[in-house]
Amino acid sequence: MRSYWPEAAFGLFPEVSCCCCQTSRRTSPSQTPVSRAQSRMAHWFHRNPLKATAPVSFNFYGVAGSPAANKICNNLRTDRARLLEMFTDVTCNPDMMKNATDAYFSLLQGFISSLDGTTQENKMRFIQNFKWTDTLQGNVPSAQQDAIFELISMSYNVAIWYTKFASRMAGKENVTEAEAKDVHRSLKMAAGIFKHLKEDQIPRLITPAEKGRDLEARVIDAYIIQCQAEAQEVTIARAIELKHNATLVAALSYETANFYQRANQTLHTLEPECSNKWKKYFQLKMHFYMAYAYCYHGQTLLASDKCGEAIRSLQEAEKSYQRAEELCKEYRQTKGPGSTARPSEQLFFLKLGALVKNTLEKCQRENGFIYFHKVPEEAPQLELKASYGLAEPLAFELPPLSEQWSPEVLNTFDLTKGAKNDKAKAKPEEEVKPMKEPDLKPQKDTGCVVS
Repeated sequence: MRSYWPEAAFGLFPEVSCCCCQTSRRTSPSQTPVSRAQSRMAHWFHRNPLKATAPVSFNFYGVAGSPAANKICNNLRTDRARLLEMFTDVTCNPDMMKNATDAYFSLLQGFISSLDGTTQENKMRFIQNFKWTDTLQGNVPSAQQDAIFELISMSYNVAIWYTKFASRMAGKENVTEAEAKDVHRSLKMAAGIFKHLKEDQIPRLITPAEKGRDLEARVIDAYIIQCQAEAQEVTIARAIELKHNATLVAALSYETANFYQRANQTLHTLEPECSNKWKKYFQLKMHFYMAYAYCYHGQTLLASDKCGEAIRSLQEAEKSYQRAEELCKEYRQTKGPGSTARPSEQLFFLKLGALVKNTLEKCQRENGFIYFHKVPEEAPQLELKASYGLAEPLAFELPPLSEQWSPEVLNTFDLTKGAKNDKAKAKPEEEVKPMKEPDLKPQKDTGCVVS
């Protein structure tokens, strides 16, 4: 069973990916290691670009009236710049990202939180203008003079970074079990950040989210569902590698396919030029995991001596797989933001086709020799519910307020003195330079390019 599983074959678990210094728990050192072509998932995950932003100086001349206040402004500027650099640093890991995020957010909250314990609005919240692009709308920025808008936009990029980190880790050769857990946790972490923004931060904005933009519920919901679905892919790989029963694998695959279907429906009413590519990804993943669900459900039916129904289930798996192949081609040809992959040319995709074909042929042979069951015209209803392995977003909490802040320090900011920096709203057509993301060159056998 192991040899047909894509992610397992690409090294998500040490049991199936060994090198000269690492042997499998189920293999002996003398056995042949998994080839390099089999030890990568590569760019199976679609990723939208990072948001871009205009520089922010936090130079409040005449307003910051104490050395402590000036120090906070200087630290805000340097911590923000450092965090932005982390987004495009290929050496950055979750610990580094958390440290950079906590450093900036703990200071930024001094512009948002009430420092005197009352419900009164923090006087610093609206002092600075922030400009951010969207992940789907190109380089035209949205601007709000609101520190909560900055907190949301920066957190958005943190979540996207976790998804890109997960993709990069999954594309490595000889991924260890610890790294596989990092992939799983990073995706759930990203889902938790998006969920936190939707439920706790975005409703606080004075200016409501624009239709079709990043902060609108449909877009955020799509990100949350995608992260959960991709985390479940890691779970499915684990379930198959540990040879859990076919019923569990079928149920997990069915739940994952439904996640992708929901994500596709969530984006249904967005502008096609912004969302078509993303939707194609959701559609091909949905059909891919429906093929898995029908395939493993067919194995369950065969084990229960329901050979005719098993054949019909495998026939439906074959149809879903063929549709996934067609959508892979459509996905590659569809223009839009985000990375572009050729999943149908990668080994993990091809192995599902072989699994479906071989299992169907086995059922047909058994039916011809033993069962002689009639094959139903209607496909079996997949009323499958997974009891284990479902991925839930990890709860996200902001770091505590920096010790540099106190009511006394806040009082040294005098808004009646000096000009408020960047008070005028930015013109919406003003261009912000896009993030220069790492050039992750594809391996020769992945068939992938990143745009």
